[in-house]
Amino acid sequence: MKNMIRLLILLLPFFYTECYSQSTGNRTVSVTLPVVTLLDVEPTGNISMSFTAPADAGRPIISPTINTTKWINYTSAIVSGGVSRHVTASVNQTIPGVNIRLQAAAASGTGGGALGTPSAQVTLGTTPITIISGIGGAFTGNGANNGHRISIALVTSNYANLSAITAVPVTITYTISE
Repeated sequence: MKNMIRLLILLLPFFYTECYSQSTGNRTVSVTLPVVTLLDVEPTGNISMSFTAPADAGRPIISPTINTTKWINYTSAIVSGGVSRHVTASVNQTIPGVNIRLQAAAASGTGGGALGTPSAQVTLGTTPITIISGIGGAFTGNGANNGHRISIALVTSNYANLSAITAVPVTITYTISE
């Protein structure tokens, strides 16, 4: 009997035990966000714009229809406290007597963040001119119908400087920078 009581005393803690337990821990997670500045023009490929001769003597040449087929796409991640970015445009050469005018539209499509604000219509020259400003951490979405639609117009500026030309290649360069 004594052995039985001893056995019960030894086994009793296994039948009735209140256990309280709490465990906490922490880990450091290292996060890296790279500074990103990317820009492209979609869809790829060249555009062709041609003036049309008038049907009647004494009338001016007819400017080509405004081209609205190109879109500027960009991705921007700036440093903390960094300044905003802007997009400039310039041409490699001008055409005597012709102005190349460009207008960026407000951003549309699937992008988000601090998208830039377009400037008023500009006349392009060989010196870069801002066409979109105030870009922060943002992305425009990729491809046509995302980002800023570009309108390009050719307008005669000085008839005295006009000369007949054939297919003068003018390259428009877009640059995103701080």
